[in-house]
Amino acid sequence: MLSVVEIVVGILLLFGGGELFVQGSVALALLLGIPQLVIGLTVVALGTSTPELFVSLLSTFQGSDDLAVSNVVGSNIFNMMVVLGCSAVILPLRVQSRLVRRDVPILLAVSMAVWGMASAGRVTWQAGVALLVALVINTIWEIRTSREAKLSDDDLDLDESNISLKPALIKLVAGLAVLVWGSQILVKGATAIALGLGVSETVIGLTIVSAGTSMPELVTSIVAALRGKGDLAIGNVVGSNLMNQMLILGGCAFLSGSQGLTVDPTMIQRDLPIMVATTLACLPIFWTGGVITRREGGILLGLYGLFLLEQVMPYVKPALSEPLQWFTLLVVVPAVVLLLVVQSAGYWRSEKRLRA
Repeated sequence: MLSVVEIVVGILLLFGGGELFVQGSVALALLLGIPQLVIGLTVVALGTSTPELFVSLLSTFQGSDDLAVSNVVGSNIFNMMVVLGCSAVILPLRVQSRLVRRDVPILLAVSMAVWGMASAGRVTWQAGVALLVALVINTIWEIRTSREAKLSDDDLDLDESNISLKPALIKLVAGLAVLVWGSQILVKGATAIALGLGVSETVIGLTIVSAGTSMPELVTSIVAALRGKGDLAIGNVVGSNLMNQMLILGGCAFLSGSQGLTVDPTMIQRDLPIMVATTLACLPIFWTGGVITRREGGILLGLYGLFLLEQVMPYVKPALSEPLQWFTLLVVVPAVVLLLVVQSAGYWRSEKRLRA
């Protein structure tokens, strides 16, 4: 019971600390004259990813590699399925800018690269350096191309005339302090529950911890959807997923030293492919009409529910674990692929008729 309380308190502290960090970071970025576009895809994405950053870093320092890696993978899956799904169910997300059309393919390439890096059973420090270098290159690219499309000033609901340096720095420092404290409590509680229930740290990281650390992304995207800002809602998810892999996973791998980050074999065979597949599945949605409908949002939420079932079934009903896997492989996956193919074919037919 104490461990459950620690997890809840840790998540609440991470949420509050992340909110303070986002406010301070965005305010400071505006004071420094950083374009709104760059703020949305980098500063806000970094701010909403700070809970994952601190939890994974602390886990790495404490030797809990499984928790560090699974937190990143689970958060990315949660963001693509739950954050986008909930936002689309509330209000269909219309994607009109070139932001997602460019960054989603980059995210897919990075996700496939991470899967390849981890396939040997560990993410080496050299791979970590490569991911960090990719982050620097991508950020520079964002800054250099930011003049092509800028978010309006009200996209982030900030009035620059009311922003001053001292409150921004106070929020930044206070947010960092709360994030450190919350991550310590959350990791302690999650590790204790995993040991007490005989559940692996990987499962805890993929479910409870990743969902908790992804709450800032969920709240940010839902608020953006309610305000009709689909680009910001989707850009937050894409930017956060890029940060999770390039900054957090890359940084943890680099700091792990010569031994690298150990990756659970199950994660290599099942969870990393799921992370890549969810990103790949979103490409036709973005490119065919530029709208994530309520039906597609509901499908994403349903798929995440199935993902959770697959995670806990071996511990709750071991006899049903294998039938569930076969059902997913033979029924769910083909159905989703068929739906995407039909949707894409219908879109391209309508485009052809319009051009004719």
